[in-house]
Amino acid sequence: MTPASPPLVSRQLLAARAAVAALFLTNGAIFANLLPRYPQLKADLGLSNAEYGLAVASFPCGALMAGLAAGALIRRFRSSRVAVAGTLLTSAGVLLAGLAPSWWALAGALFFAGCMDAITDVAQNSHGLRVQRLYGRSILNSFHAVWSIGAVTGGLMGGLAAGLDVPRGVHLGISALLFAVVALTALRFTLPGPEPIEPDQRAEEGARADGSPARHGAMGPSRIWLMIAALVLIAVGGTLVEDAGSTWAAVYLSGTLGAEAAVASFGFIALVGAQFVGRLLGDGLVDRFGQRAVARTGGATTAAGMGVALMFPSVPGTIAGFALAGFGVATLVPAAMHGADELPGLRAGTGLTENS
Repeated sequence: MTPASPPLVSRQLLAARAAVAALFLTNGAIFANLLPRYPQLKADLGLSNAEYGLAVASFPCGALMAGLAAGALIRRFRSSRVAVAGTLLTSAGVLLAGLAPSWWALAGALFFAGCMDAITDVAQNSHGLRVQRLYGRSILNSFHAVWSIGAVTGGLMGGLAAGLDVPRGVHLGISALLFAVVALTALRFTLPGPEPIEPDQRAEEGARADGSPARHGAMGPSRIWLMIAALVLIAVGGTLVEDAGSTWAAVYLSGTLGAEAAVASFGFIALVGAQFVGRLLGDGLVDRFGQRAVARTGGATTAAGMGVALMFPSVPGTIAGFALAGFGVATLVPAAMHGADELPGLRAGTGLTENS
């Protein structure tokens, strides 16, 4: 008996892949548009470093709180619809942050944007994994590579707007409108129908119905949650490096090192640009060397990059350090997302939610 051949890629599947890529692009670009405006926001509101740090910390705090609801929303409304709705609401939150007249308004807007961004992130990854299963091969890193393209695009847009002294409301309003159109157009080409129920999930739901113990494949529940905890640590490590670049790169370059606003945006741009290259190479590297070897090498590269940024406090040295760190963390978050979604016995979106 010959092994089954890989499934043919239909036009509908190609369109769905392009649609998911467009959603990742918008998700990367929307928030990145705000980052080069952080130094100006900090100065206009007269914030100290502590006040600024607390305000921008509202974004990841919102993400942690709202991410827990993503799985239920996906099962109720479909991953594609949740991703697009989250995109529109994230744009609104970023626009409100750019127009914030006070510390409280800034923190509140960033908290709301973080909530919506987390839900969008889980939903678009969930839909991307649906497309990947139909492809029959790994394509998730390519979606995250497109996210990096979006982040670079958004950073360049924000840096240009800051350099030209474009009012934040005008700049972020145009950005929100542009990427809303992209997301709504992409929705038309996403996969139809509700989220698929996996065999392990059917078995667990059947077990609950007849009162018998739920099965978790070859692993017990405690082992599954230990694996989730490990995957969360991997995802958090990668996200912390991204957050360091998005939150402090422009402020550090423009404040401590005295770079112009447009030049200061290149700290974050270098990080996500190198991350894009790493994600383009990611699937091939993982197939050849294995996920563990790639993760270990990435961790060492990240540490070296952040070390360069700290040891050589100059504009070129800092930008190079952020680039090296971005290359190192390139495959960590996609790997954690994929690993969590593949755990047996979990409903659609649950594993991704725990890693968001």
